Amino acid sequence: MKHSKGFTLVELIIVIVILGILAVTAAPRFLNFSGDAKASVLQGADGAVKSASSLVYGKAVIAGQQGAALSCLDGNAVIAAAGSPAACASGEDIVFGYPAADADAIRAVADLKAEDFVFNTATGTPAVIRIAQTTADLEDDGCYVEYTQAADANTPFTTDVETTGC
Repeated sequence: MKHSKGFTLVELIIVIVILGILAVTAAPRFLNFSGDAKASVLQGADGAVKSASSLVYGKAVIAGQQGAALSCLDGNAVIAAAGSPAACASGEDIVFGYPAADADAIRAVADLKAEDFVFNTATGTPAVIRIAQTTADLEDDGCYVEYTQAADANTPFTTDVETTGC
């Protein structure tokens, strides 16, 4: 009888199947699909906020309100606020031509739905608001968009996307 050294075809197939099962069960632990999806949503929200803020600033320039400490977005127009520093009746405050760091203002101009995003306004000068998908993301300080409103007529808004905790 002839004795061969090596693996049979059946043994090879069994090993390949076992390795395939291990790869399928271990892959989700190494590939963070949900974190990447959250980060992508935040990048999209950041783009929406930047784009909308730039459009609002353009409207404010046309209306001559880009230097005003407070004005209001009324439909498609930027109007001077009656009384300063009172808030606008619509809640869509514009500070130095850009949206204020306020949940109502950001939702209105960037079309961010309340059911998709949560907002956390921090105090300070200039005011800062954080935008995330869940309250836990805001509290963990690692998965949010941070919007800082314009500090003055010469300093525009800024945004920062933090995705380390996603």
